[in-house]
Amino acid sequence: MKKIGFLSFGHWTPSPQSQTRSASDVLLQSIDLAVAAEELGADGAYYRVHHFANQLSSPFPLLAAIGAKTDSIEIGTGVIDMRYENPYYMTEDAGSADLISGGRLQLGISRGSPEQVIEGYKYFGHVPKDGTDHAEMARDHTRTFLDLLDGKGFAEPNPRPMFPNPPGLLRLEPHSAGLRKRIWWGAGNRKTAEWAAEQGMNLMSSTLLSEDTGVPFHQLQAEQIERFRKTWADAQHSHEPRVSVSRSIFPIVNETDRAYFGQQTDGQDQVGYIDGGIARFGKSYAGEPDRLIEELAADEAIAAADTVLLTVPNQLGVDYCAHVMESLLTEVAPALGWR
Repeated sequence: MKKIGFLSFGHWTPSPQSQTRSASDVLLQSIDLAVAAEELGADGAYYRVHHFANQLSSPFPLLAAIGAKTDSIEIGTGVIDMRYENPYYMTEDAGSADLISGGRLQLGISRGSPEQVIEGYKYFGHVPKDGTDHAEMARDHTRTFLDLLDGKGFAEPNPRPMFPNPPGLLRLEPHSAGLRKRIWWGAGNRKTAEWAAEQGMNLMSSTLLSEDTGVPFHQLQAEQIERFRKTWADAQHSHEPRVSVSRSIFPIVNETDRAYFGQQTDGQDQVGYIDGGIARFGKSYAGEPDRLIEELAADEAIAAADTVLLTVPNQLGVDYCAHVMESLLTEVAPALGWR
């Protein structure tokens, strides 16, 4: 059994061929898609976060709205770029959204991906400390965020406050108990997966790894997961971790599917460069359900994960994305033992 959710990048473009032609379209359809996914029996609704782009950017209003409109589906990000975040303000936002959803938030965070602008985090008031870089700044923000989520008091109370204070040092409010265990790190390679395990974060791994050893993507990702689990065990954390992988999976069950994805049935891994280094990109899966079942059964990283996130083509609209999820849940997942 696996948890199955979707991951939306939240693109919009004014093109007549797009079902999402504005930010308003994307935001409202993101809510509708989560509601539809819950009705279909999917387990998670996750959203990518990018800045300075025609994509979703500020996740917490969206997550809170989805939390208020749904009852059971997990709601998360994949991922929030921690270079841009004030961990104190983020703690308050995350606590609020988690309480609205009844404790269903699953926050994926990371160092971030290549940006639309040069050093965009500086416009948000964040500059790496002397002798460090933007990646270390993201990790510093993350450590602070994790500490704040523990809910321990740290701030000296005003002796003459506007409202009475509880005794002792004060923490940020609202505090949502349990959220600390529902933070995921989007790890781009094996080393950062090990770091995530040391910090007690769950592992979120996508269709891209910023390294290449010459083996197929799914095998390299499976090794990443294995290293994560070993490091977690060595750290002796008190709870079991979760691991998610994302995949582009398109069952072809009608002529519309064939028109959109029929040319992608021979997907292969790709090797290229990103952020100045070599990277391996995982292939897309598209084909008749029987063929997909065979191919996905051989994916070692999926076998090692407890959660699969289906990347959806959000610009094709809510109805079509829901159709893709339904096809996966009914035509593919049961045969693989995911359902």
